Formats: sequence, structure tokens, C-alpha cells
Amino acid sequence: MTSDLVITESLEALQKELKAAKNFKVRQRIQSLLLLKKGKFKRQADLAEFLGVGHSTLKTWIKRYREDGLEALTTLRSGGHYKGVVSAQLHKALEEKVNDSHNPLLGYWHAVEWVEEHHGQKINYQTLRAYLIRHFKTKKKHPRKSHYKKDQQALEVFKKTP
Repeated sequence: MTSDLVITESLEALQKELKAAKNFKVRQRIQSLLLLKKGKFKRQADLAEFLGVGHSTLKTWIKRYREDGLEALTTLRSGGHYKGVVSAQLHKALEEKVNDSHNPLLGYWHAVEWVEEHHGQKINYQTLRAYLIRHFKTKKKHPRKSHYKKDQQALEVFKKTP
């Protein structure tokens, strides 16, 4: 039960915070405090179901509020600034190599080896492959299959006919 939880903010302050919040997750957390303060639900499980979150998630929110207050509860800690594996310098070098018609990359394994040899950076095959596809629209090139009985001379004659 939540009987030992003391919500220090007033209902008006919580409602003001709820209106000011732009993020859905933050709004859910503030709404949970509002509903707990109003005493709308007897069990935490019912409140969690009403909010559309798991019971353990609600318990985590309550614990965070109890320990650190409203500010900690409304601060989202997920995500971050992922820097990625490929630097701007390597991106430019890859772009030049992909568009080089005289000395192109022969495949994704060749690209991995080329990056390691010329830039001293070891990048996973799948990572580099996905990066090349996403940024440069590369794809594996396969020659069309040709029948082993195909007659080259007959093909030449056929092409010359008007």
C-alpha cells in the first residue's frame, strides 16, 4: 500500500506541473502522484493498470519520489548522446572510397579491411555494412546468372539483327 508515502506538493502544484509537462512519460509520473494524493485507487496495482504501466514500474516511480523528490521523478535518465563509431573524418574517407570508380571497395569485408589498414580503426562487419547502406545506399552487387549452355556466337548474331 501507499499509506507510508507522503506527497509534499499540493494538488494545485501537481496539476500545474502536469499541464507544463510536455513529455508523455513525465506526464504519466506526475499523474500517478496526483491520483495517489487524491486517493482514487486503493491498490497500487489498480493505479498501474489505469496508467497503462507495470506494477513494478509504478513501485520504482514511488521509490524514486520517496528518496529524491519530484525533480528526480520528472527527470528522464534514458538515452544520451551516442557518438557513434564512425567519425566525421572516416565518414568523408568512406564517401570518397565508395564513389571512387577507379579503385572502389570490392565488398563489405574489403571495406572492413580498408578501414583497419588505412585508418587503424577496427569496426565490426555488421556495423560498417549497416553504416554504408544507411549513409551511402550501398548494396551487394551480384552478376546475373547465365546459363552454362548459352552460345555466345548465337547471342552476337541475335544482337546484330535489326
